[in-house]
Amino acid sequence: MSTAHAQPTASRTADTTRSGARRAGLILALLAFAQLIISVDYNIVYVALPEIGSGLGFTAQSLQWVISAYAVAFGGLLLLGGRACDLYGPRRMFVLGLSLYAGSSLAGGLAVDPGLLIAARAVQGVGGAFLFPATLTLVGTLFAEGKERNRAFAVWGAAGGSGMIVGSLLGGVLTQFLGWQAVFYVNVPLAGLAASAALRLIPADLAARGNRRFDLAGALTSTVGTIAIVFAFVQAPESGWTSAPILASVGLGVVLIGAFLSIERRSPDPLMPLRLLRGRNLSTGMAVTFLYMATIGTLAYFLTVYFQVVKGYSALETGLAYLVPMGAITVGSLLGGRAATRFGSRTAMIASLLVGAAGTVVVGLSMSADGSYLSMVPGLLVLGLGQGAGYTLMFGAAAVGVAGHEQGIASGMASTAQQIGGAVGLAILVAVANGDASSVGGLRTAVLLAGAGVAGTALVALRFGRAGSVVAGSAPVVAAG
Repeated sequence: MSTAHAQPTASRTADTTRSGARRAGLILALLAFAQLIISVDYNIVYVALPEIGSGLGFTAQSLQWVISAYAVAFGGLLLLGGRACDLYGPRRMFVLGLSLYAGSSLAGGLAVDPGLLIAARAVQGVGGAFLFPATLTLVGTLFAEGKERNRAFAVWGAAGGSGMIVGSLLGGVLTQFLGWQAVFYVNVPLAGLAASAALRLIPADLAARGNRRFDLAGALTSTVGTIAIVFAFVQAPESGWTSAPILASVGLGVVLIGAFLSIERRSPDPLMPLRLLRGRNLSTGMAVTFLYMATIGTLAYFLTVYFQVVKGYSALETGLAYLVPMGAITVGSLLGGRAATRFGSRTAMIASLLVGAAGTVVVGLSMSADGSYLSMVPGLLVLGLGQGAGYTLMFGAAAVGVAGHEQGIASGMASTAQQIGGAVGLAILVAVANGDASSVGGLRTAVLLAGAGVAGTALVALRFGRAGSVVAGSAPVVAAG
């Protein structure tokens, strides 16, 4: 009798295991897909900018805000989005973020003047500020620490890293054949599908703890202060660093961030617990994400300018030129997770940054007015491998040691550093590029300076905990970026 009962029981156990594995695979695919949407949406409009400008009557000065409106809103609201995950649950914020993406993308495609399009892009940034920390939190909480979580972060990182290039390729194809409106319309069904799948696949959020409240004063000061600072760095290359609007924006940002820190020290339930900054891995991770985006994260801009302005590529040709680094980024992201499991996240992170630095320098040296695309391929391959692996590793390592109920805000802190780093780095490197009378010479100098910055970031990464205490994406309870 025991044998007869054992066989059906074993069969049911095997079926349950297979069913759980399939569900976990579907959830991981959904989270990677959401990360792809975020990354694609940030980059898809780059190659469509000339058509957007002529189609809606943007001036040369205002066109940059098609990009900047997204970046300012995204960077300014990430802390709020991260804490909202902790208070109201990551699944709710995941669905909210995707819904904002779908609605604002539809509005962007229907826009008939510059103001409407800029507003739509800003709302897309708000959606990203809720979706990004929610996605990271779910990756960390739904997958077991160790090999399973490393693999999940590798797949997530591959989606995010390759999305930076997929956005350029897709933007070129859509703009070439369907017009610039298509780069917005494409998000509507994708985000809607992901939101619907989330309600069916992702476990429901737990009830919020009754002893926690929302830090309204901290949310207002941090959001407006961060937006003011990001705005200043985004707009300064155009308006001038000493112009009245830029100085006023910096002053407002500094005052509000100071007020925010004062509020957080006194608040019984702060938006951003300052004690988290004492954590070695989180503080190091924030520095690495800042520098990563300030250097290697800016290269898509300079490569796009090089391909279109110096080489005269069309939108479609520019998108196709990104196929090589896109493939390398995907491979690098997957290798990064395996390297972290085998050698530890600290070693893998440093190695990825050094590889990325080498690739950046090679790309910079190969940029010339009469150089061929084939001469750039070796550098683009090496750059992509390092870029993909680094993106996969830095968020998971930053969250080691953070308690489960504070993973959302830890994600928001690292992500805020990422967005501010991108704005600061791009502003500085654009100024460097524009300071050279030769267009290609300025671009080359900016890329080489970025390569030096990536190498410097590897030195900062030495502060991460050693192998054994840091595993990609691992934490005592959960992990997120």
